[in-house]
This record gives sequence, structure tokens and C-alpha cells, in this order.
Amino acid sequence: MGDGCLTEKAHWENRWKRIREPKEIQRDTKHAVNSELVKIFDTYLPQQTGLKILEIGGAPGQFLAYLAKEFGYSAHAIDYSTIGCDKMREAFEIANVDVTIYNRDIFGDLSDLPSFDIVFSMGFIEHFSDLDSIVGKHVELLKKQGILLLGVPNYRGISHAVLKRLAPRKLSMHNLETMDIKNWESFEKKYGLKMIFKDYIGGFNPGRFRGCENRTLKNVLIRFFFKIVRIFITDRFASLRRFNSIYWSAYLFGIYRKV
Repeated sequence: MGDGCLTEKAHWENRWKRIREPKEIQRDTKHAVNSELVKIFDTYLPQQTGLKILEIGGAPGQFLAYLAKEFGYSAHAIDYSTIGCDKMREAFEIANVDVTIYNRDIFGDLSDLPSFDIVFSMGFIEHFSDLDSIVGKHVELLKKQGILLLGVPNYRGISHAVLKRLAPRKLSMHNLETMDIKNWESFEKKYGLKMIFKDYIGGFNPGRFRGCENRTLKNVLIRFFFKIVRIFITDRFASLRRFNSIYWSAYLFGIYRKV
């Protein structure tokens, strides 16, 4: 995959290989970010059966399966990981939903693909150094007046400070500039996108600090501290998740219309 990709294909093949069974997203999910996303989908997405929806970097497919099942969309996905595509098929079998999967590189020849009513990616664009370029690949596949959804984890602020110590290799695979909401203005203007929704969501998520690449005593204690924070503060006071900022929120999400 070209245009400044910060990860190797082998990384994704290994990651998807470790997934035993893709989990299906439920409307009543307790996951803080997913719960917020479900509410946003219900508020802003068209309730029109048969619309063609494409997920870019679709593996393992939970969000696409959810949207196809709940909204009656015609599901399509593109991913260059062969194992990832296999996991997607499993996810759709579990959800009992049909899907068309394109096992190819987003920067390859896509001239045979149709245009889509909705194009989206969740946790994809942050793996590229050129934000405008990768968003442009989404826009190319979108019909005029179509809807674009973009979501990225937020590793700035508190998360950056912690992950820089606990998981520097993981952090290096992400372009932190994609996680600054102000930087999205560049591609909004470049591609003439009309913003429908754009904000940080999910509140603070200490659960993302479970990984520890360098298990020094200090790092193990830091990870244990955030585990305690999650159990005794974040989970018990879920209302705190309503407060969002670039400095601590778990996710950045936007919805646009191509005009």
C-alpha cells in the first residue's frame, strides 16, 4: 500500500490471524465509543434500504455488518489483507448479512468498482502520513451528494504521554496529525465536503493502555494504575464519558456530504 502508509501488510495479516471469531456489534452495546457511534448513526444516517455502502480497510467488518443489518444497506468492503477479508466473511456469516468483498489495495486500480452512496472507514486514515491523499481515495468512490464517515482513535493528550512509554512501536504506526480536529479543515475545503457532524466522543478510555511493549517495573505499575482507574472510576461513573476533548477523549468522528 502506497502514499505514506505507516504499517506493513504483514502487521495486519498477523493481527487478523489472532482473531478467533469477529464480534458482532449490538445496538445495546456497553462499549463507550461504540455506544456513542450507534446513537450518531441513528441520528444522521439515511433510513433507506438498498443504499450501497463501502467500508475501506474493512477487516474485520463489525461496523459494516451492523450498518447493513440495521439500516438495510447493500454492504461492500475493500481490504488488502487476505486474512482480514476471510475474517470479514466470518463476521457477515455470524450477522447473517450478504457482503461483497474486494481483496485489493485502495491505491490500486479501482476503475471497475461502482460509486457508493456511503463510504466510510473506522481506524484507517491515521495509518497514513498524508491525510488529504487518503481521504481523497474515499471521496473518489463516493457518489455526488453521498455521505462520508471517518473515524480515528485519539492518541493525543494523555494517551500520547502514556503510549509513548508503554507502546512506542504501536504509537509509531499512527499519524497523530489525523487526530487533531483542526487538521480536518484541510480536506474539508479541498474536496468541498459539507460537515454534518464532527467531534470527539467516548470520553477518557484507560482500557487502551493494556498493552505493554517494554515490561519494566515502572511500566507495569503504570498499566496497573490505569486498570484501577478503569474499574473504580471510569466504569462506575460512566456519565464522565460525556465530557470530551482532544486531550483525553477516546475517538474522533466526522460525517460529511459530498457536494
